[in-house]
Amino acid sequence: MRFLLGDHVGDTARRELSRGGAQIALEPQVFDVLVYLLQNRERVVSKDDLLASVWGRRIVSDATLDSRTTAARRAVGDSGAAQTLIRTFARKGVRFIGEVREEAKPAAFAPEMAAESGRPELVLPAKPSIAVLPFANISCDAEQEYFVDGMVEEIITALCRIRWLFVIARNSSFTYKGQATDVKRVSRELGVRYVLEGSVRRGGNRVRISSRPKPGPISGRPSRRLARRCVRLAGQGRDLCCRGHLADVASRRNRPLGAPPDERSQRLRLISARLCDRQIREALALLEQAIRRDPQYGPALGFAAFCCHYLATDASAPDREAIRQKGIEFGGRGVEVAGGDPGVLSNAAMALAVFGEDIDAMMLVVDRALALNPSYARGWHISGFLRLWAGQTDLAIEHTATALRLSPRAQAANTSFLERNNRGRLPSILPPSGGI
Repeated sequence: MRFLLGDHVGDTARRELSRGGAQIALEPQVFDVLVYLLQNRERVVSKDDLLASVWGRRIVSDATLDSRTTAARRAVGDSGAAQTLIRTFARKGVRFIGEVREEAKPAAFAPEMAAESGRPELVLPAKPSIAVLPFANISCDAEQEYFVDGMVEEIITALCRIRWLFVIARNSSFTYKGQATDVKRVSRELGVRYVLEGSVRRGGNRVRISSRPKPGPISGRPSRRLARRCVRLAGQGRDLCCRGHLADVASRRNRPLGAPPDERSQRLRLISARLCDRQIREALALLEQAIRRDPQYGPALGFAAFCCHYLATDASAPDREAIRQKGIEFGGRGVEVAGGDPGVLSNAAMALAVFGEDIDAMMLVVDRALALNPSYARGWHISGFLRLWAGQTDLAIEHTATALRLSPRAQAANTSFLERNNRGRLPSILPPSGGI
């Protein structure tokens, strides 16, 4: 699809914006923000809409959102003062108000899309690599969407623990949710040999899952070893979801459950939604309720430490010191009970490092998380920051580049901080579509 706005042309297939035939350099997220505004120009787009579409519902600061919107304005010759094309509506969001014409690109161009774009393709890892796309929900009940997504996340997590396999992070693979995907295109864009697709039908207490890995454009058929593992994990994901994932985790750790599985699962999903809406204080209150019901529940402790870390960065917060003390307590307890959960270890280590704990010890905690899950993009990202703070610049660049390679379609928060501190060095090793 091509968008024609004045003398500017936006090409979504090539991911290019040009003016008078000259290409305009744009960061991937800025281009995504602009395209989303163009595609939804009939309405006001809220910040939550942008978070869901561009950032995959991850937490980003208001400053990051504003900077991407400002860059999008600048790219099309607009400004915050003029707002002739992209207008801000106070406390509502933004809308593209300029005249736009859409032009469908001939289908014949599609196969050559990647080659014509002029952007270098991601280099395939030496070991087998796979991306797990969101499964289709073919149940009669649309409300089962959360169930399907949760099962896919379980499969990704399990695959990430296989050391001979390179697995793309959930935040990148889920950017294809709701789209009609072409396996070869996804394989090229994510730089993997195989793509796992599937569908789920749930009715009452019965679940039917269909899935199989498909090869990309330069790969042969998946090995029997990989195919068997994917099928087995899909079955395990079904069993986990049917019994209730949180109940299963708690029973494996020989811990009592503080709430019935369904209620507990819904509680954590609500907390995730609160975080995505940037309602951090409300999310922290819910997490503290969960911790009171089960003081040994690692994921809640890790998320709570992260919330405290986020809130403590606000120098104007009146309760900043109290939040800091809470964060240290949650983070310390999270490390103690994390077991084999790399997410809990990484979130707790990041928060504790920010709160002044020994950075060498926190780097060891993150190293432990990465040993458990070598494909954990967020863990590599956090490790990069800790290495930078410790003065280990080369390792910081290396670990951040690994995070960006594991998640090519989601931008890492504050990666520009590394770029500012290592100008001229980082871009040479990062993939062209970097992100976490």
